[in-house]
Amino acid sequence: MAKQNVAEQFVDILVRAGVERLYGVVGDSLNPVVDAVRRNSAIDWVHVRHEESAAFAAGAEAQITGKLTACAGSCGPGNLHLINGLYDAHRSMAPVLALASQIPSGEIGLGYFQETHPDRLFQECSHYSELISSPKQMPRLLRTAIQHAVGRSGVSVVCLPGDIAAEPAPEKAAQTALVTSRPTVRPGDAEVDELVRLIDAADKVTLFCGSGTAGAHAEVMEFAEKIKSPIGHALRGKEWIQYDNRFDVGMSGLLGYGAAYEATHECDLLILLGTDFPYNAFLPDDVKIAQVDVRPEHLGRRSRLDLAVWGDVRETLRCLIPRVGEKKNRRFLDKMLKKHADALEGVVKAYTRKVEKHVPIHPEYVASVLDELADDDAVFTVDTGMCNVWAARYITPNGRRRVIGSFSHGSMANALPMAIGAQFTDRGRQVLSMSGDGGFAMLMGDFLTLVQYDLPVKVVLFNNSSLGMVELEMLVAGLPSYGTTNKNPDFAAVARACGAHGVRVEKPKDLAKALKSAFQHRGPALVDIVTDPNALSIPPRISAEMVTGFALSASKIVLDGGVGRMVQMARSNLRNVPRP
Repeated sequence: MAKQNVAEQFVDILVRAGVERLYGVVGDSLNPVVDAVRRNSAIDWVHVRHEESAAFAAGAEAQITGKLTACAGSCGPGNLHLINGLYDAHRSMAPVLALASQIPSGEIGLGYFQETHPDRLFQECSHYSELISSPKQMPRLLRTAIQHAVGRSGVSVVCLPGDIAAEPAPEKAAQTALVTSRPTVRPGDAEVDELVRLIDAADKVTLFCGSGTAGAHAEVMEFAEKIKSPIGHALRGKEWIQYDNRFDVGMSGLLGYGAAYEATHECDLLILLGTDFPYNAFLPDDVKIAQVDVRPEHLGRRSRLDLAVWGDVRETLRCLIPRVGEKKNRRFLDKMLKKHADALEGVVKAYTRKVEKHVPIHPEYVASVLDELADDDAVFTVDTGMCNVWAARYITPNGRRRVIGSFSHGSMANALPMAIGAQFTDRGRQVLSMSGDGGFAMLMGDFLTLVQYDLPVKVVLFNNSSLGMVELEMLVAGLPSYGTTNKNPDFAAVARACGAHGVRVEKPKDLAKALKSAFQHRGPALVDIVTDPNALSIPPRISAEMVTGFALSASKIVLDGGVGRMVQMARSNLRNVPRP
């Protein structure tokens, strides 16, 4: 049997760690690894058109599956293109292994063609970033990188010079066990005791939930029932906690709605569950706050804490539920549920009149129709900007749907490449890219990746010929919009020229038919929908805080629009409030 080279050993270890695909763009320093992938039937090379797309796709696949994924870029400019997608994956806590191939090892440090130092460049967006400078470092260094990515939920980067990749490996990869999943973390007894004491002493408790509540829906609901707590959520917590939730009071933050802001400020005790909510201006500074998070570095970095609890949300709640006293008084909960329903009733009217005749089409109407027609287990990938607003307010979670976006990093152009990674995990599952025209145009080349692999992704393009969120930011700051207008082609015609299904919609009456035809098409499809660039309205009173860094409460929210089927849920919850 021929002796393995380093590249073959590298690929074998990835396969044993559960990696099924390596996303990237080929290049000379990467060729030994790509050839090793070609000869290994257990892993596929996915040829994207831009390395940034490779990193976004790998990050999305990791978020869907919870497993290690991988991407690669050739030396210098090739691997530099990975950096934006890797930042997003790292901040989304997605386990991704990035291979940054390097110039010939003997030339490093001498200003060689395409020379960069990726082991340094990627340090800020990874838990581990190291250079393999000798075949003797394999396979231990790669195993260490994998353990960092999986164990700490984030990115690891391995830099591998092309000449070393082609050298004989010192030994066949030993069958050392690899960590491929994370353990649960139970908090210490002292912290549990103190949290029980704080809860029992408080008359009014509010839960505010983030993505760390994934897998803990049942426990959160049981806990809220026992302590009669309203439940608010951050954007990343929406898909995990909003559905089947009799205690829901909406979302806080820049895109917030409902009574979440009031519920977090009018309580005696606020419990932050699995959230690294970034906007401290929305958090109270005059109530007691306890925070539960599996990552200790998140504890207390957004707000003052009275108690920090290091542990998984589900395990922590399993410790708490039997021990906390059941509260009988639900006046605070009922008050917040009523405020929530009233708040939604107030904004839902904004885009419910004559929307079926309004031209250009209201984007809210597009999102509501999309929500109605999409599959119950659809994956929505969402561009940063106004598509975030429409997804937050109109896409209805149900425990089976997924909503993925650049919610922590806030990058443009993420939806299309994320859809690539999501679709590769299951070709039979509906994947919908909610793309803005600005984001889609930025990485439009990877629409060709959909065609090349016949991925049945459906791109729903909200085309308002502008960078809508930037215009809003300028307006709130008292600035005239400038540099935000896009001169766009007929994107449906572009899609058809690429070999995909493409249809353009300019009238609301044509929308449902166009979406249905795209969804029924077996391959990739794009629906180019001309939407109203003036769909946002500014409230009559603009506070100084709104102008300074968007520090505003939900009652003074800048984005004034509908909230889709959420108002129906709020009405239902209000009907279930016990009457005296």
